[in-house]
Amino acid sequence: MTTPAPALYVGIDVSKDSLDVHVRPTGQASRFTNDEAGIAALATLLRGLRPAGIVLEASGGYEIPLVAALAAAGLAPAVVNPRQARRFAEGLGHLAKTDPIDAADLAHFAEAVRPQPRPVPDADARALGDLLARRRQLVQMRVSEQHRLPTAAGAIRKNIQAHIDYLDRQIGKLEADLAQAVRSSPAWRERDELLQSVPGVGPQVSRTLLAELPELGALSGRQVAALCGLAPFNRDSGRHRGARRIRGGRAHVRAALYLAALVAMRFNAPLRGVYQGLLARGKAKKVALIAVARRLLVILNALVRTGTPWQEKLAVGA
Repeated sequence: MTTPAPALYVGIDVSKDSLDVHVRPTGQASRFTNDEAGIAALATLLRGLRPAGIVLEASGGYEIPLVAALAAAGLAPAVVNPRQARRFAEGLGHLAKTDPIDAADLAHFAEAVRPQPRPVPDADARALGDLLARRRQLVQMRVSEQHRLPTAAGAIRKNIQAHIDYLDRQIGKLEADLAQAVRSSPAWRERDELLQSVPGVGPQVSRTLLAELPELGALSGRQVAALCGLAPFNRDSGRHRGARRIRGGRAHVRAALYLAALVAMRFNAPLRGVYQGLLARGKAKKVALIAVARRLLVILNALVRTGTPWQEKLAVGA
Protein backbone atom coordinates (compact mmCIF):
# COMPACT_ATOMS: atom_id res chain seq x y z
CA MET A 1 0.00 0.00 0.00
CA THR A 2 1.38 3.38 -1.00
CA THR A 3 2.01 5.97 1.70
CA PRO A 4 -0.01 9.14 1.17
CA ALA A 5 2.02 12.23 0.36
CA PRO A 6 2.51 14.54 3.37
CA ALA A 7 0.55 17.79 3.55
CA LEU A 8 2.61 20.75 2.37
CA TYR A 9 2.85 24.12 4.10
CA VAL A 10 4.30 27.19 2.43
CA GLY A 11 5.89 30.28 3.96
CA ILE A 12 6.48 33.37 1.81
CA ASP A 13 8.68 36.25 2.94
CA VAL A 14 7.63 39.39 1.05
CA SER A 15 9.89 42.36 0.39
CA LYS A 16 9.63 45.25 -2.03
CA ASP A 17 11.63 43.46 -4.75
CA SER A 18 11.48 39.74 -4.02
CA LEU A 19 9.41 36.82 -2.73
CA ASP A 20 11.29 34.11 -0.81
CA VAL A 21 9.41 30.82 -0.63
CA HIS A 22 9.91 27.78 1.61
CA VAL A 23 7.91 24.53 1.46
CA ARG A 24 7.63 22.33 4.51
CA PRO A 25 8.38 19.47 5.09
CA THR A 26 10.21 19.01 1.77
CA GLY A 27 12.53 21.95 2.37
CA GLN A 28 12.08 23.21 -1.19
CA ALA A 29 13.18 26.86 -1.34
CA SER A 30 13.02 29.38 -4.18
CA ARG A 31 12.94 33.10 -4.88
CA PHE A 32 10.74 35.09 -7.25
CA THR A 33 10.66 38.73 -8.19
CA ASN A 34 7.86 40.74 -6.61
CA ASP A 35 6.40 41.86 -9.90
CA GLU A 36 3.75 40.63 -12.30
CA ALA A 37 5.94 37.94 -13.86
CA GLY A 38 7.31 36.65 -10.56
CA ILE A 39 3.90 36.56 -8.91
CA ALA A 40 2.44 34.65 -11.88
CA ALA A 41 5.27 32.10 -11.72
CA LEU A 42 4.82 31.65 -7.97
CA ALA A 43 1.06 31.18 -8.35
CA THR A 44 1.70 28.49 -10.99
CA LEU A 45 4.12 26.70 -8.66
CA LEU A 46 1.70 26.74 -5.74
CA ARG A 47 -1.22 25.54 -7.84
CA GLY A 48 0.87 22.49 -8.71
CA LEU A 49 1.88 21.87 -5.10
CA ARG A 50 -1.68 22.27 -3.74
CA PRO A 51 -0.43 23.16 -0.24
CA ALA A 52 -2.59 22.70 2.85
CA GLY A 53 -1.58 26.16 4.10
CA ILE A 54 0.12 29.31 2.86
CA VAL A 55 1.34 32.00 5.25
CA LEU A 56 2.89 35.40 4.61
CA GLU A 57 3.29 38.52 6.72
CA ALA A 58 1.63 41.87 6.24
CA SER A 59 4.42 43.92 4.66
CA GLY A 60 3.17 47.47 4.40
CA GLY A 61 1.22 46.81 1.21
CA TYR A 62 3.94 44.96 -0.73
CA GLU A 63 1.98 41.74 -0.17
CA ILE A 64 -1.31 42.96 -1.67
CA PRO A 65 -0.67 42.09 -5.37
CA LEU A 66 0.54 38.63 -4.36
CA VAL A 67 -2.41 37.93 -2.06
CA ALA A 68 -4.87 39.07 -4.73
CA ALA A 69 -3.17 36.90 -7.39
CA LEU A 70 -3.14 33.82 -5.15
CA ALA A 71 -6.81 34.30 -4.32
CA ALA A 72 -7.62 34.63 -8.02
CA ALA A 73 -5.73 31.37 -8.61
CA GLY A 74 -7.98 29.57 -6.14
CA LEU A 75 -5.42 29.53 -3.33
CA ALA A 76 -6.14 30.75 0.19
CA PRO A 77 -3.20 32.54 1.83
CA ALA A 78 -3.27 33.67 5.46
CA VAL A 79 -1.75 37.09 6.12
CA VAL A 80 -0.39 37.23 9.67
CA ASN A 81 0.91 39.92 11.98
CA PRO A 82 4.74 40.16 11.64
CA ARG A 83 5.14 40.41 15.42
CA GLN A 84 3.22 37.16 15.93
CA ALA A 85 5.37 35.36 13.36
CA ARG A 86 8.59 36.78 14.83
CA ARG A 87 7.70 35.68 18.35
CA PHE A 88 6.98 32.18 17.03
CA ALA A 89 10.45 32.08 15.44
CA GLU A 90 12.10 33.33 18.63
CA GLY A 91 10.23 30.69 20.58
CA LEU A 92 11.92 28.09 18.37
CA GLY A 93 15.30 29.65 19.17
CA HIS A 94 15.71 31.12 15.69
CA LEU A 95 17.41 34.45 16.37
CA ALA A 96 19.01 34.94 12.96
CA LYS A 97 16.90 36.85 10.46
CA THR A 98 17.28 36.67 6.68
CA ASP A 99 14.65 36.46 3.97
CA PRO A 100 15.12 32.68 3.36
CA ILE A 101 15.15 32.00 7.13
CA ASP A 102 12.00 34.08 7.58
CA ALA A 103 10.28 32.10 4.80
CA ALA A 104 11.23 28.82 6.51
CA ASP A 105 9.92 30.09 9.86
CA LEU A 106 6.66 31.16 8.22
CA ALA A 107 6.27 27.68 6.70
CA HIS A 108 6.81 26.18 10.16
CA PHE A 109 4.24 28.64 11.54
CA ALA A 110 1.77 27.55 8.84
CA GLU A 111 2.23 23.89 9.77
CA ALA A 112 2.10 24.34 13.56
CA VAL A 113 -0.49 27.11 13.99
CA ARG A 114 -2.56 26.70 10.80
CA PRO A 115 -4.01 30.24 10.84
CA GLN A 116 -7.31 30.76 9.08
CA PRO A 117 -7.06 32.52 5.71
CA ARG A 118 -8.51 36.02 5.69
CA PRO A 119 -11.00 37.22 3.10
CA VAL A 120 -9.11 39.30 0.52
CA PRO A 121 -10.44 42.80 0.00
CA ASP A 122 -11.25 43.42 -3.64
CA ALA A 123 -9.90 46.37 -5.65
CA ASP A 124 -12.67 48.67 -4.43
CA ALA A 125 -12.02 47.77 -0.80
CA ARG A 126 -8.30 48.46 -1.21
CA ALA A 127 -9.11 51.79 -2.84
CA LEU A 128 -11.38 52.67 0.08
CA GLY A 129 -8.60 51.70 2.49
CA ASP A 130 -6.19 53.98 0.61
CA LEU A 131 -8.63 56.90 0.91
CA LEU A 132 -9.01 56.29 4.63
CA ALA A 133 -5.25 56.08 5.12
CA ARG A 134 -4.75 59.36 3.24
CA ARG A 135 -7.46 61.05 5.30
CA ARG A 136 -5.71 59.95 8.51
CA GLN A 137 -2.43 61.39 7.22
CA LEU A 138 -4.02 64.75 6.39
CA VAL A 139 -5.82 64.91 9.74
CA GLN A 140 -2.51 64.27 11.53
CA MET A 141 -0.88 67.05 9.49
CA ARG A 142 -3.71 69.42 10.42
CA VAL A 143 -3.40 68.62 14.12
CA SER A 144 0.35 69.32 13.98
CA GLU A 145 -0.21 72.65 12.27
CA GLN A 146 -2.95 73.59 14.74
CA HIS A 147 -0.49 72.95 17.59
CA ARG A 148 2.07 75.25 15.96
CA LEU A 149 -0.38 78.06 15.26
CA PRO A 150 -0.69 79.60 18.79
CA THR A 151 3.07 80.22 19.09
CA ALA A 152 3.59 81.52 15.54
CA ALA A 153 3.55 85.18 14.53
CA GLY A 154 3.60 87.37 11.46
CA ALA A 155 4.18 85.73 8.09
CA ILE A 156 4.72 82.29 9.64
CA ARG A 157 1.31 82.42 11.31
CA LYS A 158 -0.33 83.34 8.00
CA ASN A 159 1.53 80.51 6.27
CA ILE A 160 0.41 77.96 8.86
CA GLN A 161 -3.20 79.16 8.69
CA ALA A 162 -3.14 78.92 4.89
CA HIS A 163 -1.88 75.35 5.16
CA ILE A 164 -4.62 74.47 7.67
CA ASP A 165 -7.23 75.91 5.29
CA TYR A 166 -5.76 73.85 2.44
CA LEU A 167 -5.82 70.69 4.57
CA ASP A 168 -9.45 71.38 5.50
CA ARG A 169 -10.36 71.48 1.81
CA GLN A 170 -8.42 68.31 1.02
CA ILE A 171 -9.98 66.43 3.93
CA GLY A 172 -13.42 67.58 2.81
CA LYS A 173 -12.74 66.31 -0.71
CA LEU A 174 -11.54 62.95 0.60
CA GLU A 175 -14.65 62.59 2.75
CA ALA A 176 -16.80 63.27 -0.31
CA ASP A 177 -14.83 60.62 -2.23
CA LEU A 178 -15.34 58.16 0.63
CA ALA A 179 -19.07 58.81 0.67
CA GLN A 180 -19.27 58.33 -3.09
CA ALA A 181 -17.28 55.09 -2.92
CA VAL A 182 -19.76 53.66 -0.42
CA ARG A 183 -22.81 54.86 -2.33
CA SER A 184 -21.53 53.40 -5.61
CA SER A 185 -21.49 49.81 -4.26
CA PRO A 186 -24.91 48.24 -3.52
CA ALA A 187 -23.32 45.67 -1.18
CA TRP A 188 -21.38 48.31 0.71
CA ARG A 189 -24.37 50.64 0.80
CA GLU A 190 -26.47 47.94 2.44
CA ARG A 191 -23.75 47.10 4.96
CA ASP A 192 -23.08 50.78 5.63
CA GLU A 193 -26.76 51.33 6.42
CA LEU A 194 -26.75 48.35 8.79
CA LEU A 195 -23.69 49.63 10.63
CA GLN A 196 -24.93 53.20 10.88
CA SER A 197 -28.29 52.03 12.22
CA VAL A 198 -26.52 51.59 15.57
CA PRO A 199 -26.51 54.80 17.68
CA GLY A 200 -22.87 55.82 18.05
CA VAL A 201 -21.68 54.53 14.67
CA GLY A 202 -21.17 57.33 12.16
CA PRO A 203 -19.83 57.47 8.60
CA GLN A 204 -16.12 57.38 9.48
CA VAL A 205 -16.48 54.38 11.79
CA SER A 206 -18.59 52.54 9.22
CA ARG A 207 -16.12 53.22 6.39
CA THR A 208 -13.20 52.09 8.53
CA LEU A 209 -14.99 48.79 9.21
CA LEU A 210 -15.88 48.36 5.53
CA ALA A 211 -12.30 48.87 4.39
CA GLU A 212 -10.27 47.32 7.19
CA LEU A 213 -12.48 44.59 8.65
CA PRO A 214 -13.82 42.55 5.70
CA GLU A 215 -14.23 39.57 8.06
CA LEU A 216 -17.09 41.34 9.89
CA GLY A 217 -20.11 39.04 9.91
CA ALA A 218 -18.11 35.94 8.95
CA LEU A 219 -16.57 35.23 12.38
CA SER A 220 -17.88 34.61 15.87
CA GLY A 221 -18.08 37.51 18.29
CA ARG A 222 -15.07 36.20 20.23
CA GLN A 223 -13.00 35.79 17.07
CA VAL A 224 -13.75 39.24 15.68
CA ALA A 225 -13.00 40.82 19.07
CA ALA A 226 -9.61 39.07 19.17
CA LEU A 227 -8.92 40.14 15.58
CA CYS A 228 -9.38 43.79 16.56
CA GLY A 229 -7.43 43.55 19.81
CA LEU A 230 -10.51 43.96 22.01
CA ALA A 231 -10.49 40.52 23.64
CA PRO A 232 -8.79 40.62 27.07
CA PHE A 233 -6.06 38.05 27.70
CA ASN A 234 -5.20 36.51 31.06
CA ARG A 235 -1.84 37.34 32.67
CA ASP A 236 -1.56 34.55 35.24
CA SER A 237 1.49 32.58 36.29
CA GLY A 238 1.72 30.29 39.29
CA ARG A 239 0.02 32.06 42.19
CA HIS A 240 0.12 35.42 40.46
CA ARG A 241 -3.17 36.65 39.03
CA GLY A 242 -2.54 39.66 36.82
CA ALA A 243 -5.07 42.04 35.37
CA ARG A 244 -6.42 40.95 32.01
CA ARG A 245 -5.31 43.20 29.15
CA ILE A 246 -6.05 43.72 25.49
CA ARG A 247 -3.23 43.81 22.96
CA GLY A 248 -2.45 43.48 19.26
CA GLY A 249 -5.09 43.49 16.58
CA ARG A 250 -5.98 46.15 14.02
CA ALA A 251 -5.19 49.47 15.61
CA HIS A 252 -7.23 51.68 13.25
CA VAL A 253 -10.35 49.55 13.71
CA ARG A 254 -9.89 49.50 17.48
CA ALA A 255 -9.44 53.29 17.59
CA ALA A 256 -12.60 53.80 15.52
CA LEU A 257 -14.61 51.52 17.83
CA TYR A 258 -13.24 53.32 20.90
CA LEU A 259 -14.49 56.65 19.52
CA ALA A 260 -17.84 55.05 18.64
CA ALA A 261 -18.11 53.81 22.23
CA LEU A 262 -17.55 57.36 23.50
CA VAL A 263 -20.41 58.60 21.32
CA ALA A 264 -22.59 55.67 22.37
CA MET A 265 -22.25 56.81 25.98
CA ARG A 266 -24.49 59.77 25.03
CA PHE A 267 -26.85 58.40 22.40
CA ASN A 268 -27.13 54.62 22.91
CA ALA A 269 -29.17 53.90 26.05
CA PRO A 270 -28.45 50.12 26.33
CA LEU A 271 -24.70 50.57 25.91
CA ARG A 272 -24.72 53.49 28.32
CA GLY A 273 -26.40 51.13 30.78
CA VAL A 274 -23.63 48.57 30.25
CA TYR A 275 -21.02 51.25 30.93
CA GLN A 276 -22.74 52.50 34.09
CA GLY A 277 -23.24 48.95 35.33
CA LEU A 278 -19.52 48.23 35.01
CA LEU A 279 -18.65 51.43 36.87
CA ALA A 280 -21.08 50.43 39.64
CA ARG A 281 -19.17 47.14 39.98
CA GLY A 282 -15.95 49.06 40.56
CA LYS A 283 -14.42 48.86 37.09
CA ALA A 284 -12.14 51.69 35.96
CA LYS A 285 -13.65 54.06 33.39
CA LYS A 286 -11.22 53.05 30.65
CA VAL A 287 -11.83 49.35 31.30
CA ALA A 288 -15.58 49.92 31.13
CA LEU A 289 -15.25 51.90 27.89
CA ILE A 290 -13.18 49.17 26.25
CA ALA A 291 -15.80 46.62 27.33
CA VAL A 292 -18.47 48.77 25.65
CA ALA A 293 -16.36 48.97 22.48
CA ARG A 294 -16.10 45.17 22.48
CA ARG A 295 -19.86 44.81 23.04
CA LEU A 296 -20.47 47.26 20.19
CA LEU A 297 -18.22 45.25 17.85
CA VAL A 298 -19.99 42.00 18.73
CA ILE A 299 -23.35 43.65 18.00
CA LEU A 300 -22.11 45.00 14.64
CA ASN A 301 -20.79 41.56 13.75
CA ALA A 302 -24.21 40.03 14.48
CA LEU A 303 -26.02 42.71 12.44
CA VAL A 304 -23.87 42.07 9.38
CA ARG A 305 -24.16 38.28 9.74
CA THR A 306 -27.97 38.35 9.98
CA GLY A 307 -28.68 41.41 7.84
CA THR A 308 -30.85 42.79 10.65
CA PRO A 309 -30.71 46.49 11.56
CA TRP A 310 -30.17 47.75 15.11
CA GLN A 311 -32.60 46.78 17.84
CA GLU A 312 -32.10 47.76 21.46
CA LYS A 313 -32.58 44.19 22.69
CA LEU A 314 -29.43 43.17 20.76
CA ALA A 315 -27.29 45.11 23.23
CA VAL A 316 -28.60 42.93 26.04
CA GLY A 317 -28.06 39.59 24.32
CA ALA A 318 -24.66 40.32 22.74
